[in-house]
Amino acid sequence: KTMKTKVIRDNCIACGNCNAICPDIYDYDEDGIAYCHIDNNEMTEEIDEEFRSLVLDAYKNCPTEAIIVED
Repeated sequence: KTMKTKVIRDNCIACGNCNAICPDIYDYDEDGIAYCHIDNNEMTEEIDEEFRSLVLDAYKNCPTEAIIVED
């Protein structure tokens, strides 16, 4: 079972939740807009097992539903 994620950057309001919850996966650009830094937001890299629950927490805690998670 694989999991991938990315941020719909147009929906991101730079609230900081995803990076606070899972900095190993989510980071910000110079404008504070989040992205998945393990694959430059391309949704090509699989999320390591150890980060999957954190990614789901970030997904659930995104106020604008900007995070996509596929599994």
